[in-house]
Amino acid sequence: MTEARFIRSNKERWEAFDHYLHHNRQLSPDELSDLYIQITDDLAYARTNYPASNLVPYLNQLAVKAHRRIYRSKKESGSRIFRIFRQEIPAAAWRHRKQFRYAAIIFSVSIFLGFLSAWLNPQYPNQILGDAYIQMTQQNIDKGDPMGVYRKTDASMMFIGIFANNIRVSFYAFIAGILGSIPAGLILLFNGVMVGAFLSFFINKGLLVVALSTIFLHGAVELTAIVIAGGCGLLIGNSILFPGTYSRMLSLRMAGKDALLIMLGLSPFVLLAAFIEGYLTRHYLELGLAGRLLVILPSFFLVTWYFFIYPKKAISHGTTEV
Repeated sequence: MTEARFIRSNKERWEAFDHYLHHNRQLSPDELSDLYIQITDDLAYARTNYPASNLVPYLNQLAVKAHRRIYRSKKESGSRIFRIFRQEIPAAAWRHRKQFRYAAIIFSVSIFLGFLSAWLNPQYPNQILGDAYIQMTQQNIDKGDPMGVYRKTDASMMFIGIFANNIRVSFYAFIAGILGSIPAGLILLFNGVMVGAFLSFFINKGLLVVALSTIFLHGAVELTAIVIAGGCGLLIGNSILFPGTYSRMLSLRMAGKDALLIMLGLSPFVLLAAFIEGYLTRHYLELGLAGRLLVILPSFFLVTWYFFIYPKKAISHGTTEV
């Protein structure tokens, strides 16, 4: 189809849609959704067949206006902050669940690589974790307190330091997406390799159960948060590398909004992980295995429920809009 014919066939509809948006005419959600889909389809067709035409920026502008209108047309119920945590963050998590899966795969594979590297090279944990840490941990093992590192600092100071560190790691995994998907993936890889090397060291000492159950006191939330933050980094990176029918700037803005929402939802869990590590992990011996599991299982369920289970149920019941 020639460009002139394509314009003649659709011009009236485009102008009508532009008129609706310009004059803030109220449209039903179904009408707005149908028109938005039509505009994005037309934009994709124009980008493919008439990439140098002025038609492309015109349709892109219409798509941007429609996207903004869709978000503004959402019902405002209750307080803003309540709606964000109940609807917008779960909806964003559901839209980008694929990136979370990729992040989880990268992190899991990197843990295995760290473990395998330590198995092949017994000095690998020293190279990754540092000689000083390994020596200190060996001294703690000799004293019968293998995870004694968690007792070294005052609980309140440890809580503040860990919270700041967790925020930093999560932020790095998120912001690395600006440089593309690969840097975000590398941060996940580095953190996973450290976990794998750490576990391998304790396996060689015959202390896997105590090590695993102790680090997962806080790690159930902390490591899941790193995966989610890494998924946000992949989301940002993919929006730049693969913008689809949108301009790269618009694609980045849309992805950035959702990624920031998800990071906002992640912040209470980062705080929870720091609280557990600062105030509970130091008492791992007193808690015993059963006590540690009573902390690990509910905290892991809480973070996975909010980001993976609740969004699916909310979408299926119409509580949250995608």
